[in-house]
Amino acid sequence: MENEVKEPAPKYNYVSQEEYLQMERASDEKHEYYDGEVYAMAGASLQHNIVVKNINTRALPFLKGKSCDMFGSDLRIHIPENSLFTYPDLSIVCGTPEKSDSDNDSIVNPSVIIEVLSKSTKDYDRGSKFMLYRSISSLKEYILVDSTTISVEHFEKEPDGSWRLTEFRQLTDSFMISTIQLRLRLSDLYEDVSID
Repeated sequence: MENEVKEPAPKYNYVSQEEYLQMERASDEKHEYYDGEVYAMAGASLQHNIVVKNINTRALPFLKGKSCDMFGSDLRIHIPENSLFTYPDLSIVCGTPEKSDSDNDSIVNPSVIIEVLSKSTKDYDRGSKFMLYRSISSLKEYILVDSTTISVEHFEKEPDGSWRLTEFRQLTDSFMISTIQLRLRLSDLYEDVSID
């Protein structure tokens, strides 16, 4: 065939990292960036925000005066290995936050990432996003707290680089964020949360 296209079609809507960062700094809303594409981030429900507040209430006083600190969803994380810029619900950084080479507003070295799941984000947070997060060499734990049902999924990185999953589904359960040695009870995380 004479008219056959033998090379990939160009990405007409491709956005460079520099363009994304320029747009993001001027925007009132947060956006994720991955592989040349920009995605608007949805707002969070009341239940989602209560879970985040409950985690903060337990973790922030515990971390006071220690070498690790917790940050909320306004801290942008950059993963240079796969181009992702994103805003986790909560990040724990141990030691000095390392800034991205391409952006002074983003960090590259979270030790723990906590995402609070909603109906619209749970599949992405469990799947593609976790695959991208695993490129972060400093990441030791990934914790998913569902805001629609009582469920915590705790992934810990093993010495061989594999990830071990432990699930918690009862209000009487508790789990340890090993990186900071903080034990959290599900009854505290779900305090004042209405589960359907």
